[in-house]
Amino acid sequence: MKGKKKEKLKMNEKIIIKKTAEFVKKKLSSEPTGHDWWHTYRVWKMALKIAKYEQGVDLFVVQIAALLHDIEDWKFNDTGLKLTKRWLRRMNIDEKKISQICEIIKNISFKGAFVKSKVSTKEGMIVQDADRLDAIGAIGIARTFAYGGHKGVEIYNPKIKPKKHKSFVAYKRSRSPTINHFYEKLLLLKNMMNTKTAKKVAIERHKFMKKFLHQFFREWNLKDVE
Repeated sequence: MKGKKKEKLKMNEKIIIKKTAEFVKKKLSSEPTGHDWWHTYRVWKMALKIAKYEQGVDLFVVQIAALLHDIEDWKFNDTGLKLTKRWLRRMNIDEKKISQICEIIKNISFKGAFVKSKVSTKEGMIVQDADRLDAIGAIGIARTFAYGGHKGVEIYNPKIKPKKHKSFVAYKRSRSPTINHFYEKLLLLKNMMNTKTAKKVAIERHKFMKKFLHQFFREWNLKDVE
């Protein structure tokens, strides 16, 4: 009898994951800043890849948190996770798991170079790593410039130096050029990964960003024509 209940629960979880993916896809399709459905899709799939190498992980919590992590991103729609909680309750997820999922979503974002992450569960660390991996490498570069254009900041201004923000408020208010964002966040992420898998993936993506910046400054300083 217990086996049948467990099997039924797993089937229900699969249905909830499918419905949640459809819900998020509808909400984030055509989003222009790099926080679109395809970003969510990559984070979801990367989280599953990372989770394979971790013991004692609730894959349902990982997947739902990954799928919903940008629905109410503080950069665009900070509503205190009201929509997220409403959706989870509509799916009849128990309050304990709702609390765990919301805690992950609330804490996974980068909030400044000197702001310590509050993610404490293994599930949260996996989703955070997956999200941060999508912020670096070739895709990370593309997303960074898409977001910079949306925010209306300069690509680069040599008179404006990068800052290591000591608080979330300072980070949130920053209007730094897009190139500064590499030094204020992206190049820091490699050493902020939680899992062995993410740390390994981050090495190559980090190197690619450094190559890009090297070429950017060669062109900026006209050294590529010498």
